[in-house]
Amino acid sequence: MTLPNVVVTGMGIVTSIGWSPEEVQESILNKRCGFRGISCLDSPLFKGTLAGEVLGDPAAKSGLAEGSRSDHLALYAARQAFVAAGLEGLTEDVKAEIGIALGITTGGLSTTEVYLDQLLTEGDSDIAQMRFHECSTPVATISRELGLFGIQTSVSNACASSANALALGREFIQSGEAEVVLAGGVDSLSRLTVNGFNSLLVYDPDGCRPFDENRSGMTLGEGAGFVILESEAHANARDARTLAHFVGAGSSFDGFHITSPSPDGSAIHDAMSKALADAGRVPSDIDYINAHGTGTLDNDASEGEAIQRLFDGDVPVVSSTKGYCGHTLAAAGAVESILCILAMEHGVAPPNLGIENVDPAFRFDPIREPIETGLNTVMTNSIGFGGNNCSLIFENGDSNQ
Repeated sequence: MTLPNVVVTGMGIVTSIGWSPEEVQESILNKRCGFRGISCLDSPLFKGTLAGEVLGDPAAKSGLAEGSRSDHLALYAARQAFVAAGLEGLTEDVKAEIGIALGITTGGLSTTEVYLDQLLTEGDSDIAQMRFHECSTPVATISRELGLFGIQTSVSNACASSANALALGREFIQSGEAEVVLAGGVDSLSRLTVNGFNSLLVYDPDGCRPFDENRSGMTLGEGAGFVILESEAHANARDARTLAHFVGAGSSFDGFHITSPSPDGSAIHDAMSKALADAGRVPSDIDYINAHGTGTLDNDASEGEAIQRLFDGDVPVVSSTKGYCGHTLAAAGAVESILCILAMEHGVAPPNLGIENVDPAFRFDPIREPIETGLNTVMTNSIGFGGNNCSLIFENGDSNQ
């Protein structure tokens, strides 16, 4: 049986470098880094630590009367993708069939931390704040506000969460469970994540440097990214613009260590290989790799080894974009998928910020300036704690399958 082709017809994104695909692309072209001191949270342990904090008031942007920071970021980006795809004019009964697949790990944790802080310091707190704690809450919020009541799920799979959510959304369409799916991810900054990664000694307070020989850790970010996935037939029937073809996805599990990937890169190599097989492509078809590239010693070494082995001395253009808005955790896969689609749309591969000297262990040189080049097929990788890996492949919206 031939599975239906799946296309991307709309995108919405919020990160520390912009509140829209247009703003984010402008930041990419101008090499504008979004790292700044953390102002949305308070902790004596931060001590000037930099992070990719979203500027502005997410609550005012979302229009929600209540909710967590993740709820606000998710709704704003989801609505943006919905409008960009031209779906706002659909009748209520048609919209009700649209599915949602959301990747998330922290949920409303920042709101929960306020509740716990008040409880511990004042002996009392408003238990109603706990309504926003669950990871499923942004799904319910988006469903209610946009009127989407098709198949719904939240995926909490560490830093591969939203990449897996996009892959799952594609499966919903290919299996016939939906014609249209809003797929993406969100995570907001919290004291637990910032202080937690600091305690693991994998946080670079001055800004991450993916693939640099002197890299010393990651930098956290926050944000949300959503795409509208449709069967190609459904998109064509309503004359929707195709931004990209979603041609391949591959997942793998690495049981090496709870927080460290296998040194030989076998698991992410497996995910990339599965994505290529799913897409019916070979390594030489890939024009650009958006690497997970967190800036930690172990992650970059493992992923770099996997890339070198898979592409066997002929590595395509490669970069990590975490030097722009940091590691947005569960949102990373969706955010970086959007950056890949923007790269194809504009014909500009985004540079790898923060590199001074490439680690000599790598037999490839991540780009350091925006490169104008024809990009037809791109790959993006996500690597998460617990050994969760996912690789996705997109092709230019103007390409033929």
